[in-house]
Amino acid sequence: MPEHRHAAARPTAAGPWVIDTRDLGRRAGSSRAYRRTVPAEGVGLLGVIAVPAGGVVELDLLLESVVEGVLVTGAAATVVEGECSRCLEPLSAEVEVELTELYAYPDSTTDETTEEDEVSRLQDDLIDLEPVVRDAIVLALPQVPLCSPDCLGLCVDCGGRLADLGPDHGHETIDPRWAALQERFDGNRDNPEEN
Repeated sequence: MPEHRHAAARPTAAGPWVIDTRDLGRRAGSSRAYRRTVPAEGVGLLGVIAVPAGGVVELDLLLESVVEGVLVTGAAATVVEGECSRCLEPLSAEVEVELTELYAYPDSTTDETTEEDEVSRLQDDLIDLEPVVRDAIVLALPQVPLCSPDCLGLCVDCGGRLADLGPDHGHETIDPRWAALQERFDGNRDNPEEN
């Protein structure tokens, strides 16, 4: 087997996203539940919608030992913040994603027959959940977040929020080709004795 297949950075057992599976054992069928709250600042679409500073992800997981590795199933939940893409108002939303990920044992058939990016792998009996959870949350987020599906956005003339301005809001516009004529008529209205 080529050396580059396992060149990924080794997770440390102390990281909040890392689970040590040694207490689970390698006997197929053994399982263990995990509940964790992990820091997740910046998870999401940066500059659009993401977990805010000081934000966390709640993990509720079941780890099961299977023949080829450790199967992780469960859910991850967090709160994301951003701004509406139409009216720029701040918004906040709860996001919950379902997770199902196999972490292959080194030298298992799955490890031997799949590319590095096709399946996650255990490294020294450690599972790093961060990449899988981050990817799942990012995929669940709207790329164009809206404060409401029927958000009207901003007025193109004055920049006001159309929902606040009301249905009668408008701006009188004059074709620039007629602007000089309009100014002349406006001037005549102000000085009627000139006519």
